[in-house]
Amino acid sequence: MGTLGLFVLAAVPVLAQTVTPAAVVPQMEKALRDNIVAFWYPKTLDRKYGGYTLNHGPSGEWKGDAPKMIVTQARMVWLFARLARAGYGDRARMLEAAGHGYRFLMEKMWDPRHGGFYWSVDAAGLKTERPKKNMYGESFALYALSEYAMASGRQDVLARATALFDLFERKAHDSVYGGYREHFNADWTPTPPGERGYMGVDSQVKLMNTHLHLLESMTSFYRASKLPLARERLLELITIESNAVFRKDVGSCSDQYKLDWTPILQGGGARASYGHDLENIWLLVDAAAAAQVPVAPYLDLFRHSFAYSMKYGWDSKDGGFWYWGPFSQPAAGLTKSWWVQAEALVSALTMYKLTGDPQYWAVFEKTWAFVQGHQIDWQSGEWWSSVDPLLAGSGDKANEWKAGYHNGRAMMECIALLKGLKSQ
Repeated sequence: MGTLGLFVLAAVPVLAQTVTPAAVVPQMEKALRDNIVAFWYPKTLDRKYGGYTLNHGPSGEWKGDAPKMIVTQARMVWLFARLARAGYGDRARMLEAAGHGYRFLMEKMWDPRHGGFYWSVDAAGLKTERPKKNMYGESFALYALSEYAMASGRQDVLARATALFDLFERKAHDSVYGGYREHFNADWTPTPPGERGYMGVDSQVKLMNTHLHLLESMTSFYRASKLPLARERLLELITIESNAVFRKDVGSCSDQYKLDWTPILQGGGARASYGHDLENIWLLVDAAAAAQVPVAPYLDLFRHSFAYSMKYGWDSKDGGFWYWGPFSQPAAGLTKSWWVQAEALVSALTMYKLTGDPQYWAVFEKTWAFVQGHQIDWQSGEWWSSVDPLLAGSGDKANEWKAGYHNGRAMMECIALLKGLKSQ
């Protein structure tokens, strides 16, 4: 690995823990209960049209009706279902909130003619201007349906998830090169080369980002279904996310690929996204656990990847990670996004659990201190979308791309990890 693999030792001094795992648990439970769940429930449940009203400004103020996108509508179904299954909040209310969103997905966002979910619909779910199918959005639908099936025990929901998985298999799975083609017409026919999909790239491009979320959705679907083919696809996605997308000569993942997984290293493909690299670590650990394969062979990769994000993306002054940067250069996207900090917390704590290396605890502790002091808006609720280098928070609390999934999930994952650690 060279000097990069040792960078964590240089970046974060070995310190005795100033707070124990047991002491962090109530802090995170408070953030989950009083800051996150209290913001999203019940006010974002759209009792008029169904689904969730995700259009709230910096102070949490409602900004009026807005289109509903499959990504965040599904993420909210997942959040409430996961809260119910994990035992947070009133179980009956959380399941009702998840079922409320599930009905909107199936009644208003599901394409009854061709199958799959529209990318977005209007607030009432009566029309769509973006009817094409994109696997980034479809993956979150599978994630939501799988989690809701596990939380509710409903076999009809599991059947819907299985039908969606089967659709992926027939229409999107790439049996030649592995992974999934990503952007399709409404009837699942391929869109022409040169057409930009809803993720802003050519229809002939595969994204690390999309396959990262397919990894998490397939992990949940396999847990819910135990289908052998789902495990096969999960193992395939583990290989992609631990190998194909990782630039071994750099130490970071890149995002854009040709259909045969040849990397596209220009433009958006020539930079590191620290949040995705860190998220990839713990999602691979979770996927390996679901597939019941050893995680030890991946530890060297995880150390290397984490060290890269530390070298170029870590803010040693205030804690937390910047957004992005060119390969092997200091960060250029000097903002701290809510989702990046959420994924960094889970990743650092996962690495600490796997290795016992106190350096990862130090990163976790300092990032959590930053989040508590600057990313969380304790006054208006939820987390600031972005925090600048001067520590000023800004941005909508809810919109087409911002829901309660990243930070809500991070709190639940971290609490579970912390409870599994012995206090030191």
